Amino acid sequence: MAAQVKVAVIYYSATGITYQMAQAASDAAGEAGAEVRLRKVRELAPDEAIRSNSGWQAHRLETQDVEEAEPDDLSWADVVIFGSPTRYGLVAAQLKQFIDTTGPLWANGALADKVYSAFTSTATEHGGQESTLLSLFHVFYHWGGIVVAPGYTDPSQFVAGNPYGASHTSNNGEIAPDQVALSATALTAKRAVRIGAALKQGLAG
Repeated sequence: MAAQVKVAVIYYSATGITYQMAQAASDAAGEAGAEVRLRKVRELAPDEAIRSNSGWQAHRLETQDVEEAEPDDLSWADVVIFGSPTRYGLVAAQLKQFIDTTGPLWANGALADKVYSAFTSTATEHGGQESTLLSLFHVFYHWGGIVVAPGYTDPSQFVAGNPYGASHTSNNGEIAPDQVALSATALTAKRAVRIGAALKQGLAG
């Protein structure tokens, strides 16, 4: 059934940290047999702000060929995995703006009965990782979605330490996601695919 599951990995990343985690989620979902769409949300920051940060500017060029997310990606998917850096313990404005365009889908019930999961990154330790993930879960609850978190379902999670979703501390963008963070992201995606497949099969029956 996993081969029939459609997964949308939708993320925002300024300098590439969250993007690397999005790639890990996308790759893991594909390895689990799902059809995957990797999508970035539209950038809202002005060009002058982006150009003032060499990492931000470089990452924009690096990912210029990644398609931007559209509401159709949500209606298409059986499983949706969101990724966002933390902004004051909340999701980035860019991802929130995308979420705010989903009203018509929500009103039609098109976002209900799907599996949702998430991952995040912060500049500093204890920088709001859990609160960012929980704020995304609140959205999923409103949509009538089924939240699938990694929990402590694998021994690696006792090293990663975040049962709510994959997370990484980048030290202000200087440290790329390590194997612990990438493995936690992959586990999150594969678990979402597995539960999504079971849910889809059950609903079809």
